[in-house]
Amino acid sequence: MKKIMLVGRSGAGKTTLTQAMKGKKISYHKTQYINNYDVIIDTPGEYAENKTLSRALVIYSYEADVVGLLMSAVEDYSLYSPNIVSMATRPVIGIVTQIDRENARVDLAAMWLELAGCKKIFYVNSIDGEGVGDILNYLREDWDVLPWEKEADSVQSAAECSKTGEKSADGCMEAAGAAPGTEEAV
Repeated sequence: MKKIMLVGRSGAGKTTLTQAMKGKKISYHKTQYINNYDVIIDTPGEYAENKTLSRALVIYSYEADVVGLLMSAVEDYSLYSPNIVSMATRPVIGIVTQIDRENARVDLAAMWLELAGCKKIFYVNSIDGEGVGDILNYLREDWDVLPWEKEADSVQSAAECSKTGEKSADGCMEAAGAAPGTEEAV
């Protein structure tokens, strides 16, 4: 999976999106430093809130394959200068967050991201997962197997084994998640 660096102001939803993309329970905590997960770099909001955002994009984007500029749909103004993505050395996508909020202005947030130079824009509600799968599919490499695909393969393989009646064949049990030589799926 391509590595993504999430950039946005405090409260834009970077940490919540990170948790949603990793399939974790959503819980808020303030990001104090760069959290470098396997494929997600969650940056503190202060990176986007000061005049050195373009410098931060240049310096830190080398660690990622893709940069995601987050913009909450309830923002009153844009932190991003027009065409700021030209400073990045990686592809930059726009991510409109909090699209479920009552006072959301999704079109305005998307317009600001387009003005910043984002060619591709995603719309997400990290709480219920809307749009998160679209981002994961965008970041997916040809050889990636996503966690829910592994689970679906195991269930399908177990169903095929039960149809043939093979309860103890190592191949069927391995496909169902059991270790070779055991009859118990995990």
